[in-house]
Amino acid sequence: MGLLRAFIMWLVLALPVSAQQSGPPILIVDQERLFVETLYGRRLSAELSEQAIELQAENDRIVESLTNEERSLTIRRPNMSPEEFRAEAEAFDTKVQEVRRVRDAKNVELQVATAEARSRFEQRVQGIVANIMLERGAVMVMEERNIILSVRAADITDDAIVRIDAELGTGGE
Repeated sequence: MGLLRAFIMWLVLALPVSAQQSGPPILIVDQERLFVETLYGRRLSAELSEQAIELQAENDRIVESLTNEERSLTIRRPNMSPEEFRAEAEAFDTKVQEVRRVRDAKNVELQVATAEARSRFEQRVQGIVANIMLERGAVMVMEERNIILSVRAADITDDAIVRIDAELGTGGE
């Protein structure tokens, strides 16, 4: 805590008086709020949520189908020779493993798509946040989650949300 306080004091003393008068030298932004509260972020969230819902529905249909297939095999087992049952059981296990591999790949694809969408969002809004920083004469913008104590005037999240909505809208790419 003492080191953080000393660093902040150093920054305040090191800045020219004109920069100190224009606002806090370090600004704060809550990137999660930018994503959740802007039109652009909400559109991306809705699209990603829709993809996740579709993937889950597809997974549910596959699980139901495999459950029915397994139930059928169990019901037919008493009328099958051990060799027939073993062959069908092995084929079923192979099918389940392949389905699991494909499902895992689709889940990874969705995770990658989510990370890429979030990264594109952050890249597009970075310039807007940088402009606010420059306009206020600040030297740095920090993520809100990394801040222990600050003055309210240092938080530019609300202003950034308004500006992102005005400049990017829903972010149609």
